[in-house]
Amino acid sequence: MIQFDAQSYPYPSQRNATIARNGMVATSQPLAAQAGLDILKKGGNAIDAAIATAACLTVVEPTSNGIGGDAFALVWTKDGLHGLNASGPAPQGISIEAVKAAGHEKMPTYGWYPVTVPGAPSAWAALSKRFGKLPLAEVLQPAIDYAENGFPVSPTLGYFWDLAYKKLKNQLTGPEFAEWFKTFAPDGRAPKVGEMWKSPAHARTLRSIAESNAESFYRGELAEKIDAFSREHGGFLRKEDLAAYQPDWVDPIRVNYKGYDVWEIPPNGQGLVALLALNLLKGFEFPAKDTVETYHKQMEAMKLAFADGLKYITQRDKMNVTVEQLLSEQYAAQRRALIGEDALQPEPGEPARSGTVYLAAADGEGNMISYIQSNYMGFGSGIVIPDTGIAMQNRGHNFSLDPGHDNRLEPGKKTYHTIIPGFLTKDGKPVGPFGVMGGFMQPQGHVQVVMNMIDFHLNPQAALDAPRWQWIEGKTVEVEPHFPEHIALSLARKGHEIKRTLGSGGFGRGQIIVRDENGVLTGGTDFRTDGSVAAW
Repeated sequence: MIQFDAQSYPYPSQRNATIARNGMVATSQPLAAQAGLDILKKGGNAIDAAIATAACLTVVEPTSNGIGGDAFALVWTKDGLHGLNASGPAPQGISIEAVKAAGHEKMPTYGWYPVTVPGAPSAWAALSKRFGKLPLAEVLQPAIDYAENGFPVSPTLGYFWDLAYKKLKNQLTGPEFAEWFKTFAPDGRAPKVGEMWKSPAHARTLRSIAESNAESFYRGELAEKIDAFSREHGGFLRKEDLAAYQPDWVDPIRVNYKGYDVWEIPPNGQGLVALLALNLLKGFEFPAKDTVETYHKQMEAMKLAFADGLKYITQRDKMNVTVEQLLSEQYAAQRRALIGEDALQPEPGEPARSGTVYLAAADGEGNMISYIQSNYMGFGSGIVIPDTGIAMQNRGHNFSLDPGHDNRLEPGKKTYHTIIPGFLTKDGKPVGPFGVMGGFMQPQGHVQVVMNMIDFHLNPQAALDAPRWQWIEGKTVEVEPHFPEHIALSLARKGHEIKRTLGSGGFGRGQIIVRDENGVLTGGTDFRTDGSVAAW
């Protein structure tokens, strides 16, 4: 197991890790974490707790996810590690030609065009059916209660809700967006911190999903409502697209990093980017964390990994190279050799041919789950299905309209996906789930927290509290306010274009749970959100 230093690393939050034995749920919203813990205490397992937490998050953190989003999960049980890809494809009726004929040169951000088939409800049902102990109706009840009766808006949530409203009120101007304002800004503004917000329509939808094991969403009354609203406003999504959808159980992919196996969901997810970077970094020694050389090599490896990821990642059976080729030792050595003393301009290589919420949960029986779901870019597409509370995602925004691009838009195809759950094992035994939400920051966050724990022996809380950086493009790297100034200046001398941000909102929000050989759980939650670790 990971050996943590006794002292936490001295970063601003100065919080201790949470330690417990019987169960633990870590996520970005305290009410959702507590809902998951309540399910554990009622006899549910970690998977039940994760479903309850995820459903609650669609209510108590709508700025980051919703019923109309996607989900991925890595589940550890006595049978080993299982992967679930519950991301949805583009509608069968859409095409590059149709989008361009409407006057778009790239995929729009808002409206019906970037809407793909939502996968989150199918994830809840699939996880419950395969691994759950309690009925889905009981597991979703806390979320239904919060939607029906309301909850007080928490500080970070209130901040981002207000930010989103001020941005969207000038961008969502068509009649198809009226329901978004009716649902999420009923008083002509975002709800304030401490103010109660509820959504009875959201509660009715969750109850319908619970009672039908999500059948109503894909082949019933909710599917009919989605289809009708899409047709009314020129969308491509149809009830036939929903009826044809099933989530995919997949074999997770991994690299061995200094004795630990780091696991991710295979493409179309961008977890491959994190593994590509770690595969380069494992060839270096890092005697200390806060040194110029440590940060320089991390940044260079991440740039190279992203260059490959952004070129090659799409639906796995449509990739022009294989995951195995990209993660080969030969290719890692080839790419690692490009890392020199100065910042490079990243370009994809040629391998040899052959807005989001994250949660982690564990129970006393040994089950653990790494789970993530999102609408993308905050509230998603801006489309809310009338009288349902269903906010539709805009994952299709990541498709390319270039017919020659690997991730080009095609009917029924899944796009490059940013949300990724992570999991650590050692010698075939579970260490635990980890994740960092936040768009293209996610694989960068994965690399940083994994190295913080494995290379620098930081406990889960300290690993999350440490200052983060984020590669943006070219040689541009953003750093947090508490990133060491002397290191930032030295990195600039190496050619990195360092930009210090005013806040930490864009650097992801993570959670970690680690189990030791005695079954004791150690958890951490991010100070960059309203995070909470609920434990007993």
